[in-house]
Amino acid sequence: MERKTPLYECQVKAGGKMVPFAGYLLPVQYETGVITEHMAVRTSAGLFDVSHMGEVVIRGKDALKNVQRLVTNDCGKMYDGQVKYSPMCNDYGGVVDDLLVYRKSEDDYLIVINAANRLKDVEWMKQHLFGEVQLMDISDEVAQLALQGPKAKEILSKLTEEASLPVKYYSFTEHVPVAGINCLVSRTGYTGEDGYELYCSNEEAEKLWDTILQAGNYTGTKEKKEDENIVIPCGLGARDTLRLEAAMPLYGHEMDDSISPLETGLGFAVKLEKEDFIGKEGIVSRGTPKLTRVGLNITGRGIAREACPVYLGEKLLGTTTSGTHCPYLGRPVAMALLQPEHSQLGTQVEVEVRGRRISAEIIPLPFYKRSI
Repeated sequence: MERKTPLYECQVKAGGKMVPFAGYLLPVQYETGVITEHMAVRTSAGLFDVSHMGEVVIRGKDALKNVQRLVTNDCGKMYDGQVKYSPMCNDYGGVVDDLLVYRKSEDDYLIVINAANRLKDVEWMKQHLFGEVQLMDISDEVAQLALQGPKAKEILSKLTEEASLPVKYYSFTEHVPVAGINCLVSRTGYTGEDGYELYCSNEEAEKLWDTILQAGNYTGTKEKKEDENIVIPCGLGARDTLRLEAAMPLYGHEMDDSISPLETGLGFAVKLEKEDFIGKEGIVSRGTPKLTRVGLNITGRGIAREACPVYLGEKLLGTTTSGTHCPYLGRPVAMALLQPEHSQLGTQVEVEVRGRRISAEIIPLPFYKRSI
């Protein structure tokens, strides 16, 4: 039976179309629709309930050593208040999950994990702990909201002192009073836009949700008048189209337990020069990556989704991992894992969609990058 986040009633009240996802009932979209929600994030702001995400605390004298062992990225030189993205690998170099590491101090870390992998991740981490360290799964005690878009800062600044908000991308500030609610606020997100993710207690989640919408002049109506609806609620559908448009990989699509982070374009977060970490030997022993993640511009008629074969003539190059029509770009695109030797930019390929091949071109990633 699916669980409900602390914001479930808020989603229903706002007209969310609730669907099962990662063990929870979450809104796939609202009455405004995915396209409107997507465009709101690109041009103004959108508010997401992401309370289904998992949160794990690793604390103790040997906390840093454990984090370093668990993840592929190098967290050794992180500063207090920094966030770092990293894959977490199995012994064979496949990806157990990708996650965010929040450093509160040298002996205190918050790890944010994917909802669908929560139980698996926690068990994996526990199995590999050593020394003087404690692991706590606090997922059920924490609500998480994501305020994303170019006007996110403007909205939050109505609710707290601007000076209390994190300045650098991938940094965070603890104990920020947002409308009097104690929050951890990080300048992070999964949409390709600037914005914030806010963590608070379950008991304060509804108040925080309502207050942010009010600060963004959300009226609850479909009509968007001038100076109204600076922010609107957004669901899973827009979250997926936004991350795909920004070419952000998703576990279970662009990576899994069998795919190396080097094969899916995450080499920037794999530091083979650091001390041993779980999966290092497996990644090295694989040798040159047999796959590479590419972008596809669909030039034929149709939309490529996941698991569509990609051909060069009659040669099967690999398969798509994600695909959709991107509202902001105004065209269909897809990501795919293909053989590197046939993945040069500009290569004309074909994607098989429901038994019919449509033309596509290999193009650079990301498809969309926000203006700084």
